[in-house]
Amino acid sequence: MAKQQIPLTGAQQLTIGKALNLGLRRALEDDPKVLLMGEDVGRLGGVFRITDGLQKDFGEDRVLDSPLAESGIVGTAIGLAMRGYRPVCEMQFDGFSYPAFDQVTNQLAKMHYRSRGRITLPVVIRIPYGGGIGSVEHHSESPETYYAHTAGLKVVTPATPRDAYFMVQQAVRCDDPVVFLEPKARYYEKGEVDLDAPVASAEPLFASRVFRAGTDCTVVGYGPTIRVLRESADAAAEDGRSLELVDLRSLSPLDLDPVYESVRRTGRLVVVHEAPTNLGPSAEIAARVTSECFYSLEAPVQRVGGFNTPYPASKLEEHFLPDLDRVLDAVDRTFAY
Repeated sequence: MAKQQIPLTGAQQLTIGKALNLGLRRALEDDPKVLLMGEDVGRLGGVFRITDGLQKDFGEDRVLDSPLAESGIVGTAIGLAMRGYRPVCEMQFDGFSYPAFDQVTNQLAKMHYRSRGRITLPVVIRIPYGGGIGSVEHHSESPETYYAHTAGLKVVTPATPRDAYFMVQQAVRCDDPVVFLEPKARYYEKGEVDLDAPVASAEPLFASRVFRAGTDCTVVGYGPTIRVLRESADAAAEDGRSLELVDLRSLSPLDLDPVYESVRRTGRLVVVHEAPTNLGPSAEIAARVTSECFYSLEAPVQRVGGFNTPYPASKLEEHFLPDLDRVLDAVDRTFAY
């Protein structure tokens, strides 16, 4: 049975995975210097089929199947970027990015500073991350803190098809190295994307966004936890509580002005992510909000995240990952003061 062809114009209902595919396609069309690299990204179309069909349409010189060597993939991308190309590297899974950690943190992140601005490295590293797919630890990691902590790297993560489509194109156009974290458990969630809208019409790449207004408590998340935030807000509304929801979208840099504005109105904050809470992004957000909004807070900032253990076996992951009950319990704690 032939694949159904999605028209590449107009408003479409797309999955996050397909939106990423079309965003990469547009990036390849717009700039001949854009290259895709990674294990099985060409003929197979990637382990999650995000690059499906791109090698067939753009050729093996622009969509390259690499050896199974993540450090070599990123090292090659650095050299290509120094020669004027814009490589987009795929790490098959979050845990597979660690063999490239030296290249990413010691070379890619530092070259611009080391060269006093003479060298730019417009490299995108795509990493499917997070749990919820019934897999084991090195396929279900949340490595965002490692990369967000590294000066010289930008770190972003979409949570909707529209953001996926535009943010991947914005990342490719960025002259700084960008770690592009894709919530793989959400690849098949659908939403509307206007394929005719120019990239310039989208929100800035490094901006956060209030996506549900509320009055009683601010709840902040990103990437894979945004669906949990929506479910929690719906459940809280049934009990008469109004939650204001913020999607960070970018973890480095952090755009916290919308969070500050929200907390000054609600007086309460809960931060949610799948990564362990120990020194996780929620710790930095809590510290900054406490500093900026101290006299507005009615309660201490509450954090909901993965536990401080290695990622568990698949049959236990539902107990590890933040869910509606844990988020609402944190919201309840903010009202106990």
